[in-house]
Amino acid sequence: MNIEEKAKEIVKRLTLAEKASLCSGADTWHTEAVERLNIPSAMVADGPHGLRKQIGRTDNMGINISAPATCFPPAATTANSFNRELLNEIGVAIGEEAAAAQVSVVLGPGVNIKRSPLCGRNFEYFSEDPYLAGELGAAIVCGIQSQGIGTSLKHFAGNNQEKFRMISNSAIDERALREIYLSAFEKVVKTAKPWTIMCSYNKVNGTFASENKQLLTDILRDEWGFDGVVVSDWSAVNDRVLGVAAGLDLEMPASGGFNDRLIARAVKRGGLSEEALDQTAERLVKLVLKSQENLKSSFTFNVESHHKLARKAQAESAVLLKNDGDILPLKSSDKVAVIGEFAKENPRYQGAGSSRINPIKIDNTYDELVKLGVDAVYCSGKDADEVNRVAANADTVLIFAGLPDEYESEGFDRTSLNLPDAHNAMIEAAIAANPNVVVVLQCGAPVAMPWNNRVRGILLAYLGGQAGGGGVADILTGTVNPSGKLAETFPLSIEDTPCFGNFSNDDLSVEYRESIYVGYRHYNTLNKPVAYPFGYGLSYTSFDYSDFSANSTSAKVTVANNGKIAGSEVVQLYVSGPKSSRVYRAVHELKGFQKVFLQPGESREVTFALEARAFEYFNRRTNAWTTEGGEYTVSFGASSRDIRGAVAVKIAGDVDYAETLNFDEIYGAKLPPKRRNLGEPFDANCTLDDIKGKRIGRLMRKIVAKKSDVMFSNPDNNNDDGFKRMAEATQMETPLRAFGMMSDGLLPPARLDGLLLIMNGKSLRGMLKMFRSI
Repeated sequence: MNIEEKAKEIVKRLTLAEKASLCSGADTWHTEAVERLNIPSAMVADGPHGLRKQIGRTDNMGINISAPATCFPPAATTANSFNRELLNEIGVAIGEEAAAAQVSVVLGPGVNIKRSPLCGRNFEYFSEDPYLAGELGAAIVCGIQSQGIGTSLKHFAGNNQEKFRMISNSAIDERALREIYLSAFEKVVKTAKPWTIMCSYNKVNGTFASENKQLLTDILRDEWGFDGVVVSDWSAVNDRVLGVAAGLDLEMPASGGFNDRLIARAVKRGGLSEEALDQTAERLVKLVLKSQENLKSSFTFNVESHHKLARKAQAESAVLLKNDGDILPLKSSDKVAVIGEFAKENPRYQGAGSSRINPIKIDNTYDELVKLGVDAVYCSGKDADEVNRVAANADTVLIFAGLPDEYESEGFDRTSLNLPDAHNAMIEAAIAANPNVVVVLQCGAPVAMPWNNRVRGILLAYLGGQAGGGGVADILTGTVNPSGKLAETFPLSIEDTPCFGNFSNDDLSVEYRESIYVGYRHYNTLNKPVAYPFGYGLSYTSFDYSDFSANSTSAKVTVANNGKIAGSEVVQLYVSGPKSSRVYRAVHELKGFQKVFLQPGESREVTFALEARAFEYFNRRTNAWTTEGGEYTVSFGASSRDIRGAVAVKIAGDVDYAETLNFDEIYGAKLPPKRRNLGEPFDANCTLDDIKGKRIGRLMRKIVAKKSDVMFSNPDNNNDDGFKRMAEATQMETPLRAFGMMSDGLLPPARLDGLLLIMNGKSLRGMLKMFRSI
């Protein structure tokens, strides 16, 4: 009997209450067990760039301490490698560490699209491009699951900002939804088959993702063939019964049992079919059985080999943005000034929030440079006079700058592209003292570089993981030839971004008026100047492209290394629609990439397979993918703005209508109200900030603040400024219903209803409701 058959047999023996109990977690990290039938629980743990298995007291924000694990570079970094094999290798390593920790499902990767460079959680995501995000997401999922460990692909879907993430609505037209925001998920589901999918907090076109049947059943299961478990993001559930009916299997964390009782009551009263509950229970039992089948009683991993892999990942993913006069790699005779706390005392190597890994060990760049034989002197950069003096006495100055934890984190979005003033001042002080300045940027997203034209070199390290210091040192010394390419555009200003004015404001409904024109699709279609384009990155060698050919199913190009040292080139394939297209299109879209390593003088033919989807768009009128007939252009580039050759390809197809970009028209429905209701009547989706003027609101704020103080007062916990700012922003923007989930059963729905009645001026009814809920 296979697992599916076993699950069906087990569910037949479950009582209604037992089936309902499976639908929520036993605690923060475990599924519910049914001891009567020997159904154990399975453990899940945060990822996605390592394993965050909490020890002792648990929480879902990453504040309480977790067991040491290898901290690999996050997705924002490894995406720049454009290397499927590297992501698969990292996935295997994470899977090994999960197996050793008896964890059955790793909560990751995240393949949400970087709609704005200001999204606070962008460091967890791969790209502004869905093809790249899907390819790399599939690679890491396959790697993790090859070890018998499940993954949870997240956050499904339209979760592209942190502000009001638990109550905001993403208003996305159907073409943009399918072509941009769902495309990466589709790729991973169909090719890598993740064990679970995590739904997002937000609404998508008016319906919470946790109860969105179009997303969770019609598209995910019926169209894409997903047969795994859909799990909620932690405390994302709005209406549990609607969630089960829509296809949400597992609510996390534990609901205190009250949502289980609501499910059972709905079945008894006919509000939910028992068949739907049985399907959910079967999927959950199957997940547990699969988890148990793959558990290893004793498993170890090679700590040092994982650290070396993390170092390799940083070195292969860092992007050399500028190298005037070949200032890099460093000369063996150079006396080098290393300036900035990120270089030694306080390396920035990952983001803040639920993905925060407790690293086994941490390298810093200064120490690694010294180990590699560099004659280096260090200063923290806090004192401008010291910076000036140290820089003036060096041949080359390395300035380490970027974004501290409190600038980018889960839970809040940035408000500008600017670096901290102190970091810019440190760079300016070095420039004033020495013309040979190289800036090493450590950040999880694009930043403004007002000094760009006055430094000779810029190495974008992003966030390098625990071995990032060694990976950066390898590039600076020439031990490794840089090969990273930008997985997102660096704009000149935030006003240039496609969603400017429709991102992370106080609106309840966020309108995606740019439609499909996200990232380079926007900048390149409008020919808008940028700081650095998508796909861009320099090397210590150079490459020639020749012999271009393409047809409807494949494309070829020959790439040669015409420099003096070995190196890797990311060859990018872009497709442009017919010039006479009757539907709006981006000027070109990434539809293939290959990373090739070449010795000096070596050449190689690079071949791409072109799927039908490379030429299709989503037809909102027929609700299907459609090919428009005509002459397409297949282009080969070293970046999205460095096209080395192109071939015209005739594609058969048809289109029966013309369509221009008018968001109000293509949205296809009445747009929801944008503004939030900031007064009475209050409901369960009001935030703590909304009720701060009420006596109950002030009391709840005190309780929450006291709980935070207790957590942050523990010296063993993550208590830096980034976590404190994340906690503050998250708490004030959390809906009241979610506090019920976090209250360990102290605030069940009936009691919350009573509180809402009291706040809405119906004190007697509210007090009676609360009394009856005791």
